Amino acid sequence: MATLVGVPKETADGERRVALVPEVAGRLADRDFRVVVERGAGETAHHADDAYEDAGATVADRAEALGADVVTCVQALPDDDLDQLNDGAALVGLLAPLDEPERARSLAERGVTALAMELVPRISRAQKMDALSAMSSIGGYKAALMAAHKLPRFFPLLTTAAGTIRPATVLVLGAGVAGLQAIATAQRLGAKALAYDIRAAAAEEVESLGAEFVELEFETQKKNEDTGGYAEELQQEKQERQTELLVPHIGNADAVITTALIPGRPAPVLVNEDAVRAMVPGSVIVDLAATGGGNCALTEPGETITRHDVTIMGPRNLPATLPVHASQLYARTVAALLEEFVDAEDGVRADFEDDIFEGACLTHDGEIRSERVRSVLEASAES
Repeated sequence: MATLVGVPKETADGERRVALVPEVAGRLADRDFRVVVERGAGETAHHADDAYEDAGATVADRAEALGADVVTCVQALPDDDLDQLNDGAALVGLLAPLDEPERARSLAERGVTALAMELVPRISRAQKMDALSAMSSIGGYKAALMAAHKLPRFFPLLTTAAGTIRPATVLVLGAGVAGLQAIATAQRLGAKALAYDIRAAAAEEVESLGAEFVELEFETQKKNEDTGGYAEELQQEKQERQTELLVPHIGNADAVITTALIPGRPAPVLVNEDAVRAMVPGSVIVDLAATGGGNCALTEPGETITRHDVTIMGPRNLPATLPVHASQLYARTVAALLEEFVDAEDGVRADFEDDIFEGACLTHDGEIRSERVRSVLEASAES
């Protein structure tokens, strides 16, 4: 019997993505997988049930989708759904293992082989499975659009009969995938972009986009980047100094987009209240780290507020606001993982000699396999 891949409808508030789009479901069907999609699963991403059936998938109720050999999801399944998974089933999705590590215990207790897309190692062979980068790019793009929409001034240079309007200055804090996309989008909209990152390597990436890299007085060295590609948390004294040094640069910006978010850790504060006060009235901050508490000290996650005549936006889950392309890109990363480690006849191949499988595997055979998650759970137990 061919391996059955299930696609349940997302239930999290505001989530409009779907784990597999018809195009990708069809690709799996062509590789002899059976795909079952919960009725209405793709509607919020503008994919009708008929499109899945035309692609070769079966449309059924939620119980059948959850009863598949491999269940794919965007966000982690609620506990009630976990109870409906078959013994030995596999679960593939964005499972928030470092932010909600206790969920790993539930998955292990149920004997689920859980592959967390967030844990896919950032190595060249795994680029096609890198869901985090794909979603971060969407977030950076949308953040720049939000800043342009909310700013009560033009983004581009405009020359009119009434005079010339200078371009807006956009400062991006954090030059990872989201930050680089925010820079590129802001510049396409005609703004002048600047960026800051603690990692020395980021300067070259920023400048390659034609933006200006902001240098602070202390050195940014390569040791400030960990093996996962994320900036290491700065020592408290240095972090406080960094925040102080950023104040004048933030004060000179019309819009600030912050992107410094490390899974499993509180977001570092880069924009303190003094920096907000220093901004020109009507300026905008878009805080992409809101889910981790925010890079701005005044951010209220999920809310748009005004403080000191500055609009501060703390959006959650921006990729879900662009569900068509977000679902398309996410589905491709999921399919790439399935095609690598799931056999169309025999199901999941648990290959712990493979760096990608070893890195992505959260639970298997009743155990929490991820060392990073185990470390978080141990630290939580000790505190």
